[in-house]
Amino acid sequence: MQYLLNVLAALGRAVLGLCRGAGSIAVFALEGVSHLVRPPFYPRLIGRAFMEIAYFSLPVVSLTAVFTGMVLALQSYSGFSRFGAESAVANVVVLSITRELGPVLAGLMVAGRIGAAFAAEIGTMRVTDQIDALTTLSTNPMKYLVAPRLLAGTLAMPLLVVIADILGVMGGWLIGTTKLGFASASYLHSTLTFMQTLDVVSGLVKAAVFGFIVALMGSYHGYHSRGGAQGVGSATTSAVVSSSILILALDYVLTEMFFAR
Repeated sequence: MQYLLNVLAALGRAVLGLCRGAGSIAVFALEGVSHLVRPPFYPRLIGRAFMEIAYFSLPVVSLTAVFTGMVLALQSYSGFSRFGAESAVANVVVLSITRELGPVLAGLMVAGRIGAAFAAEIGTMRVTDQIDALTTLSTNPMKYLVAPRLLAGTLAMPLLVVIADILGVMGGWLIGTTKLGFASASYLHSTLTFMQTLDVVSGLVKAAVFGFIVALMGSYHGYHSRGGAQGVGSATTSAVVSSSILILALDYVLTEMFFAR
């Protein structure tokens, strides 16, 4: 009986800790968003964060998208050839890239690169008392450090995903025409005919949400880091892990909202 009570107590503590953490993140996000509509504004910081997310993440996102499209075309052809449905390869590639793989893989790549960078930068400022110095200088840390990153992440990710969609479909087309024997005009016609506006729009909405999540978790874990260099390292790891989990969880929620019948 005592063992059962101990298990229930541990489970209760875990649930309470999860609820406490979710509430803390929600309050942090609301405070950060509220500063986006109240002056003063820092366009230079927004532009810097935008460039860091959009421009410097472009190589890794582009390579991921191209090779994903290539592998997807190969695997689709291998599977569909068993049923004589090779002509559906182009349709599967464009549908998978625009709806799911483009935004999800781009979000995960940006989480690993930008979420970690935000957490490390803000966490270093926290453990070296630079955030306290901002408060002393009458500068709100949330407005100066968090709000620009949230806005930049929300705006930059859809642009990255547009490029990822184009390159992913191009990767599938490249393999389809050079290795699988498809005619280029036929492959492109099938792609454009099958693709619908909702497929692209749903992926871009997911991208905006994922960009916000990456910036939020990186900023949150960095802002609340403690314990010197070890604390900054833990915050960086937590930012990447929590961003990745939330991206995958919210991907299901958003897919249910857009495509559930």
